Amino acid sequence: MLALENSLSKLVTYIEKENYRGYDPYDGLKSPIFRLPFLRSNKILRFGFQQVIKRSPINLRPIFFIPKGYNPVTIGLCIQGYAGLALAFPEKRAEYKRKVEFLIDELEKLIPSGYSGACWGYDFDWAARYSNIPSYQPTIVATGIITNALFIAHEVFKNAKAFALCESAVEFVLKDIKRTYDEDKDFCFSYSPFDHQEVFNASMKGVRLLAQVYSVTKNEVLRSEAKKAAAFVVKHQRNDGAWVYSRSKTGTWVDNYHTGYILDCLDEFIVRTGDHSFDKNLQAGFNYYVNNFFEANGMPKFYDNRSFPVDCTGASQAMLTLSRFNNCDQALKTAHWMIKNMQDKKGFFYFRKFKNYTVKRSFMRWSNAWMFAGSATLLNKLRTVN
Repeated sequence: MLALENSLSKLVTYIEKENYRGYDPYDGLKSPIFRLPFLRSNKILRFGFQQVIKRSPINLRPIFFIPKGYNPVTIGLCIQGYAGLALAFPEKRAEYKRKVEFLIDELEKLIPSGYSGACWGYDFDWAARYSNIPSYQPTIVATGIITNALFIAHEVFKNAKAFALCESAVEFVLKDIKRTYDEDKDFCFSYSPFDHQEVFNASMKGVRLLAQVYSVTKNEVLRSEAKKAAAFVVKHQRNDGAWVYSRSKTGTWVDNYHTGYILDCLDEFIVRTGDHSFDKNLQAGFNYYVNNFFEANGMPKFYDNRSFPVDCTGASQAMLTLSRFNNCDQALKTAHWMIKNMQDKKGFFYFRKFKNYTVKRSFMRWSNAWMFAGSATLLNKLRTVN
């Protein structure tokens, strides 16, 4: 546990020194060249350039004048991290409370206009396969990650603004996010207001938010809508307990962190509503997860059917999910493996490790903020158990 404390201390020092700002795997379109009329509208070139910037073995961002960004999801994950530290180290609660209050104020400034409630996106234009989302325009994924952190801040620090933002975000989910219904009138929330994608982990983030706010307000509409959306995802669970990424023809893979998202959200639905209809599905999903995403030495696998790459978001989500399901031994093994193999002496974590090489790039949202949230949550769990 001491190694985890030391690692976390170095990581938080690095994040704060950088003022929560940094590069992102998908920030290529922040280059000023994409302000040019032809490049601003060419979908193929935009998607291709974004992938080149992400996958290049050298960091091309300075060459293309891509600045470090201030990502709302980074802010949300750091709020979650500070909340974990406040629980682990109650003597420092006041310090972490001040930092959380500052970050909540920052999040409030980054809410885009034109929607029914609070919501968030990324700080860069994002060219995806099935949609193109402008910078700061919202998705249910970004909003769901942030509101989960805000709800935790509400519980840990009794922060009224944090809960008010969660309540407001419910309006965004219910009124602005599209739905795909099945024959039973259960439904899948879309990824964003701009598409009709049926992405299971994304929809479950909406479920989690509705259930969390329901637990405070007791608004039965929230519980009912959350159950319909959860039921849709549960129906698409495989017989072995796994979930593929989405219902699209290209979304048939099964990976670590998207599976972890679903498990965390489904468990939160059960805890916050008291509805145990999906207990067996949750247990089957967790059994598949713990049996297929970890090597014996603690290394977290990205996919269920091969070992590499190792990814920071996958590792941090593993710590969150394993902690939630009280498998702290496996979570700590994973944390120690990451510290030994993926943490730089400066405190940040590397992006990804492949079989024969490691991409030693610092990404603030994808790697560092997620590792902050996962490590702090695990540390609190370990200190509580011991």
